[in-house]
Amino acid sequence: MNPLAFSTLGMPGAPAEEVIATASRYGCAAVELRCAEGEIVAPDTPAAELRSIARTFAGAGIEIVAVCSYTRVARPDGDPVAEVLRHVEIAEALGSPYVRVFGGVEGQDDPAAAATRRLADVAGRLPDNGVDVLLETHDVFLTGEAIAGVLAGVGSPRVGALWDVVNPWRAGESAAATADALAPYLRHVQIKDAASPTDLAPVLPGQGAVGVPGVLAELGRIGYAGHLALEWELAWYPDAPPIGEALTAFRKVLGR
Repeated sequence: MNPLAFSTLGMPGAPAEEVIATASRYGCAAVELRCAEGEIVAPDTPAAELRSIARTFAGAGIEIVAVCSYTRVARPDGDPVAEVLRHVEIAEALGSPYVRVFGGVEGQDDPAAAATRRLADVAGRLPDNGVDVLLETHDVFLTGEAIAGVLAGVGSPRVGALWDVVNPWRAGESAAATADALAPYLRHVQIKDAASPTDLAPVLPGQGAVGVPGVLAELGRIGYAGHLALEWELAWYPDAPPIGEALTAFRKVLGR
């Protein structure tokens, strides 16, 4: 049975103690921590503070399954490789196995080549610290096919895939096709729901049009054994129901 998790996107600005209490209340073994200003961790959080945060979560028996960066590895400006490696340092200090990254920006030239090159550079510079980097189905790489193309080019076991289930669906890729494309690379899954491909405001899991039960069936078919994480976008949609309602619906659609 897949362990459950949720993203702190659904609890914007909440302290660690509140996040831990919510995880415990709703039977979640883990959380994803957004790495952003005003959150539990940020890109400039000092090492000593990161270690203290790690002890707080470990003491409560809650795993930090992913550090969610906002780095777009294919973007044409800045130094995405250095940003990713900084987030890897953060994840190591927190005892987290994964760093989430995004792709690129609309309209740029050949983002797949840029992402492949940067992620291969990252892979070659990763320390042997148990932290891997996951490219999410997002922005210019909405589909499993697009992510798989990049990761095949990277060719490293240290760089894998994160399936955000809304994005391939809104791009018109079936859950079966996404599962098949990502199967060799899949490490983590974010579950959410939406009313339509053009209306992405949060809908309680199982009550929208994404077809969450079908996604779960495909994950079972390919033998996915990792976490299932609710990504409840309260930070972007403050009028959405509170995360407790979303976690209740999440557990219901999973049959827990």
